[in-house]
Order: sequence, then C-alpha cells, then structure tokens
Amino acid sequence: MSIAASTLTYFNQDAKSDLHRQDADYHPSIWGDYFLQYASDSKELDMITSPQIETLKKEVSKMIVSANEKPLTKVDLIDSICRLGLQYHFESEIEQVLQQYHNKFVENGEITLEGNLHTLALLFRLFRQEGFRVSPNVFNKFKDVHGNFNESLHVDIEGMLNLYEASHLRVHGEDILDEALVFTSTHLESIATQLSPSLAEQVKYSLRQPLHKGLPRLEARRYISIYQQDPSHNETLLTLAKLDFNMLQKMHQKEFGNITKWWKELDVPKNLPFVRDRIAELCFWILGVYFEPQYSQARTIMMKVISILTIIDDTYDAYGTIDELELFTQAIQRWDISCLDDLPEYMKMCYRLLMKSYEETKEDMRKEGRAYSLHYVIIEFKKIAQAFMTEARWLKRKYIPTTEEYIKVSSVSCCYTLLATTSYIGMGDIATEDIFKWVTNEPKIMKASTVVCRLMDDIVSNEFEQKRDHVASFLECYMKQYGLSKEDAMNECRKRITNAWKDINEECLRPTKVPKPFMMRILNLTRFMDVIYKDEDNFTHAGGVMKEYIEALLVDLVPI
Repeated sequence: MSIAASTLTYFNQDAKSDLHRQDADYHPSIWGDYFLQYASDSKELDMITSPQIETLKKEVSKMIVSANEKPLTKVDLIDSICRLGLQYHFESEIEQVLQQYHNKFVENGEITLEGNLHTLALLFRLFRQEGFRVSPNVFNKFKDVHGNFNESLHVDIEGMLNLYEASHLRVHGEDILDEALVFTSTHLESIATQLSPSLAEQVKYSLRQPLHKGLPRLEARRYISIYQQDPSHNETLLTLAKLDFNMLQKMHQKEFGNITKWWKELDVPKNLPFVRDRIAELCFWILGVYFEPQYSQARTIMMKVISILTIIDDTYDAYGTIDELELFTQAIQRWDISCLDDLPEYMKMCYRLLMKSYEETKEDMRKEGRAYSLHYVIIEFKKIAQAFMTEARWLKRKYIPTTEEYIKVSSVSCCYTLLATTSYIGMGDIATEDIFKWVTNEPKIMKASTVVCRLMDDIVSNEFEQKRDHVASFLECYMKQYGLSKEDAMNECRKRITNAWKDINEECLRPTKVPKPFMMRILNLTRFMDVIYKDEDNFTHAGGVMKEYIEALLVDLVPI
C-alpha cells in the first residue's frame, strides 16, 4: 500500500464530522505540475556548455592571480566575480589574493592602503566577507572635525553605496559603522530621485535589500544585467557568468522536477488539504541555502525534509486537535514505525513518510560511512515536536507566555536548527560528527539565526495568524509583559534582529568554530528570512515576489 493510499477516505469522513477544526485558508499552489517537465536527465545539454565554461574559468583564474593588475583594479575584479555568482569556482584564488592584500595593507587590524571611499569600503567588505578581522577605523578619514561624516561625500554615489553595503557587516561595538549606515541610508534615500534612472534603481534596490543579507543566486541574476550595462565590463567574465547561471539552472530545474514528482505521488493537496501546497517554494528555500553543483544530493535530502516538516507544522498549527497532537508528539519521541497503530488515519501518512525518508537517507549515509548524522536530525525532530506541542497547549489554555518563555520555545519551533543540521548531511566527508555536535549544541550563530527567523516571521505574519486561533507571537507576549504598544513591540523585534545579525557577522570572522561551508549554510538560511519575510510572509502568500524570484532563477534563461 502506498503512503497516501488510505488517507483520503478518513480525511473526508473526519471533515464531515462535528469535530471542530481550524481553517487556515491557504491559497492553492501557484506552480502546480510546472516543474514536472524537468524530471528527466539533462546531461546532454550540460556536456555542450561545460567545455566552454572550463576554458573561460581558466582565463578568469589567470586574471585573479595575475601580478600585473594594480590592487585597486584587482579588488573590483574580485567583487565582480563574487557578485556574478562565480566565487565558488575561484575560492582558492580569491583567498590567495585577499590574504596577500591583508598581509600587505593591514597592520594591527588597520587598513593602511590609500584610496577613495569606494575602494576602501569595497576592500573592507571583501575582507569581512571572507572572515578577515579588519577595523572600520579606516573610515574615520572621511569624517570632519566634529566627528561627523563629511557632507561632501553625498556626491560620491558609488562610494556611499559601498560604505552602505560595508556597514551591514558590522559587529557589536562598531559605532562608526552604525553611524555609516544611518548617514548613507539617509543621503542615498534623499538623492535617489535626482539620479539617472539606472543608478536610481540600483540605489533603491540596495536600500531595500543589502547585498550581505541577499540570497546569492538572486543577487547574481540581478547583477548579471547590471554588469552587462557597465561599459567597462569584462566580456570573458560576463560570458562565463551567463553560461554558468544557465548550466546551474538546468541542474536546479531537474532537482525541482524530481521533488515535484515525489510530492505529486503523495498527492498532499487531496490527502491533506489543510497543508500549504508549496513544494516549489520549499525547493526555492533550499536553493537559497546552497546552489553549488557538489551539493545536489544535499539539496534533495533537505528538500524532502523541509516538505515533511511543513506537513507536520501545519498539522500542529492548523488542523490537529490537542489529543491527536499529544499522540503524534509521543510517536515522534518514540521514533518507531509501530507507533502508526496509535495515530489517526490522516496522521499516519505523515508519520509513515517521515520514517520512510529517514530510513532511505540513513541507508545512503551508511554506504558513505556517515550514518551518525541521522542521529542528530532525529534529536532535533524530537525537540521540534515538543516545542510544537508546547505551543499547542498554550493555545488551548489561551496562555500568553513571557518573552523569555516564548523565545526559548519558538527558537526551536522555527525549525532552523533542524534545517541547518539537515543541510550538513549531504555535504560529504567534511561533515564530521563533531560538526553535528557543534550545530545541535546551540552555538551563538545558530541562536542568532533562530532569533532572526522567528522575529521576522512574527512581524509579518502576526495580522494573518491572529485572524484565527493561533499561539501568541512575540508581539503579544511583549505587549502583555511590559504593558506597551504594538509599535513598541515591533521596535523591540527590530532591535533584536539587528543585534542577532551582529552576532552572526562576528561568528563568521576568523578563526571560526567550524569550517566556512558550515557557517555559510546558517548565514544563507538567515538571508532567506530577510529576503522572503521582509514585508510579508511571501512563503505562505506565494503569489507575489516569491513567484517572481522563482521565475528569475528557475524559468527564465539568461540571454547569451
């Protein structure tokens, strides 16, 4: 019998009963079966583009390590490579050059290179992006005798933009970068209407979406168009960026197609109609975590896990009764297929799917000698079920917890530690057991990421969720605990999000607790929240910018 075979009959019977259940009123899938067309092998197309890509990569590699280029020119080249989404091809070359520049132009943490605001802000940002510890004191030279940034800087749009972008990599105690953010934001916003249309568009976009907090693939797709319009662009670099983007797109389309096929076979919209049908959006979420070819297996594992997690989340949040949820929570704690007999029929599909996916992944990892990784995923699943259950009990009792209680539980129920842990499973031999112990032991960067996830979600989801019975958000908890207004609670959220980003930036500086690839997974998970939950919950309400983003990365080819 298939996983979905016996669910629908029970669900329909239950829906007709007198049992009161919630109705979250989620809209149907935007994409339907669109990506099914890609659920086939595309190696032939990949083979056509690969030789040309390899030739171009060799040319770009020579450019990076060339001793003939001036430092200021090389800095611009490296920035273009990173922003075009090509950094993953040239990690060692970029590291080599930046290490040389750090050795030559940084003394006791201070940048000594002479240059204009554009160059110094760009160099500072590149150093910080790569984890080098450099002081922002270099920007003091752009202040007046009163300690304020020179008003004359407002005519240097390029320099202001670079200082603005650099300020988003600040850590705690860097007042000069806090000041730089306010100064550049204020001035760029005030002069945007006086600029040329193309420059005004860049300024407005940057003010809305800082580069450091953007999703790498989306930023690359956008920058390819901007770079092409630059009269001084490097044709080799531009061609490589376009070919590489389109080649990766074919790989990603195939992955989306295969997961869509898997989802369609489950027939979740029919069997579990209370669940958000967002398989394309879930796949996009994971594409934001890593896009590189070597992580294809990791993405597939993670796409299935986040899909199952969404079913579980919506079961707790929008359908299950308190008694049913107690049974499901107990089943998760036992983690045994024999628990099926204790569950309602509609829950059996989800539980059976969870057990099956776990066993399949465990077998794959056993063959690679890394079955230990699944142990840590199970631990996180159990924590999440307990957190979901706690929130369900709070809702049942109409209990509004303190902010401390709320953060303790919701930092687990946001599921980001589970997603980070899962993201490591398919990353190969570098994902040792120590890595899994680290990520599941509440490291500072993980705690900060969960704060960003939970509070950004709360800010944009509050109004929609409170239209039905829903557990109190941070906003309600804060307002009740301190007797303050909703606007005060929103400001507290934003303050905590800002501080969490500073924690993340600090943890990404060398020496890091774990290798950079593992920090990047957490950073990218956090970036997803900034991009998708900036103004509204664009995952739940997926017909707006989410649709545009998926089209940009998975539908539209870059014209060569």
